[in-house]
Formats: sequence, structure tokens, C-alpha cells
Amino acid sequence: MSPRTKARLAGALFLTTIIGGIVAQEGLAGGLIVGGDAAATANNIMAHQSLFRAAFAVYMVEMSCQVAMVAVFYDLFMPVDHSIARASAAFGYIGCGIKALSRLFMYAPLFVLGGSSYLSAFEPKQLQAISYVLLRINEQGAAIAMVFFAFDTLLKGYLMIRATFLPKVLGVLGLISGAGWLAFIYPPLGYALNLPITLVALVASVALIGWLIVRGVDQRKWYETVAASTTSVWR
Repeated sequence: MSPRTKARLAGALFLTTIIGGIVAQEGLAGGLIVGGDAAATANNIMAHQSLFRAAFAVYMVEMSCQVAMVAVFYDLFMPVDHSIARASAAFGYIGCGIKALSRLFMYAPLFVLGGSSYLSAFEPKQLQAISYVLLRINEQGAAIAMVFFAFDTLLKGYLMIRATFLPKVLGVLGLISGAGWLAFIYPPLGYALNLPITLVALVASVALIGWLIVRGVDQRKWYETVAASTTSVWR
């Protein structure tokens, strides 16, 4: 696979990841969850089980694309600096693992509210409260994953600035975006600043995706970077 094709594949996977997250969160599951109201949320989930299961399926597609995206970006940036590209991929995979695990808690309310006989020891209100707590754990898990994605984004931004085969402005936008996601180290701050952080990250992501899909990378400079990395003891 040529480096330009790799870049376009990374852009396509990135785009699918973003669209999948938006569709699952805002278009499917988000409308069923009523903030602070466990009973209404439980009733919505049970009344629209197919929609809730569809949201989970879309989340799984999103996570699969994100895992693949981390691998392709690693392959693309490895010639710039092996160690930093490896660290970036490690943060990305840890974030993917945490986020994928948190989705189990998102799916769990279907079991809690399913009416199985072994749940008869609990009152309906207790089951509704438990299912709502599980959804909150899912939400918190996604926030924890954002911290690891922040470090991944910061390192990729640094690699893009150092790379000669991509515009440095994309790296600068990546650094700004990654710095914003670091706010989720303290979740209350992250949620308070979520809107501006998301807007900045969206601008950076759209710029990177657009460049990768339309232009790819400068193949000549990418191969020059590969040649330099094989002869340097510092890479």
C-alpha cells in the first residue's frame, strides 16, 4: 500500500469513527436518555429496544474503525520517530480499550430491565436506578478514554509538525485539540468546557480528514523520511 493510500485510508477511518460516534450518540441512544430521570430513561430504553441495540452496533463499528485508524496512523508516522509513534499508538489503543469496555455498561441496562426471573428480588425503581447508574458508568468510561486519546492526539500533532510530508498547521491544530481533551483529567472541568473543546477538536479533525482524503501525503518526502530513518541512530 502506498503512503498516499495509507493516508487516505486513515482519513476514511477517522471520518467513519466521527460519523459513527455522532450517529450513535446524538441520533440513536442520546434521545432515549433523560438526564437525572432514571424512570423515564428506563421506559424509553424498553420502548425502543431495537433503537438502543442499533446504537450499540454503531458504537462497535465506530470502535473497530478507531482501532484500525490507530494502526494505520502508526504505520504512516513511524518513519518520523519510531518511539513517539509507538507511544502514540499505545495511548490510542488504551483509550480504545477503555471506551470499548465502557460500552458494555451502556448495553447492560437491557439485561437489568429485561424482566428475568432472577431480578424479581429488586423493585422496579431499584432496577431503573441500577440501569441509570450503568449508563453513567459508560459515560464516565468514555471521559476517561478521552484522556488517553488526548495524549495520542498531542503526540500525533508533534509528529505532524516534524513530518515533511504533511502541512505543519495540521500538527498545530492537533496539539491544540489534544490539549483541550486533557481537561477530562478532571471530569467536571472537561464537561464544563465540553462544547468549546468539541468545536476546536471538530475543526482540527475536519481539516486533517479533508487533507488526508483529498491530498494524502507527499509521497516523495515520505520515502525520503523512511530513508533517513533507516540511517539515523536517533530514530
